[in-house]
Amino acid sequence: MSKASTPPAADRQPAIRVTAMPADANPSGDIFGGWLMAQMDLAAGIVAMRVARGRSVTVAVEAMTFLSPVAIGDEVSVYADLIGRGRTSMRIAVEAWRRERHADARIKVTEAVFTFVAIDEHRRPVPLPADA
Repeated sequence: MSKASTPPAADRQPAIRVTAMPADANPSGDIFGGWLMAQMDLAAGIVAMRVARGRSVTVAVEAMTFLSPVAIGDEVSVYADLIGRGRTSMRIAVEAWRRERHADARIKVTEAVFTFVAIDEHRRPVPLPADA
């Protein structure tokens, strides 16, 4: 993944977009890192379900470094892209960007690579569809 802070193209759509709310923050108004990681997991899960055409689970997350804080009221956009696949697993690059409520500038918050595994109804790994 690139460490560059060039915002995603204007025509690129995030997997999810959400507004950070007071319940997601500590008493100082900074958003919990765990809340942000959960949003990233949701975005990666959307990609994983499309590729697997069914259930999938998170099995690993590569290291995350928080580059910029997220405040209450910030709009958080999370982008997710499939970057690799195995027989049952998928690697998904995820970036989170924030935009202050009354501003246009987007600032990168963090990035990570999430690994998912496709599973069946018994929670056992299953091969990914060949055409996905």
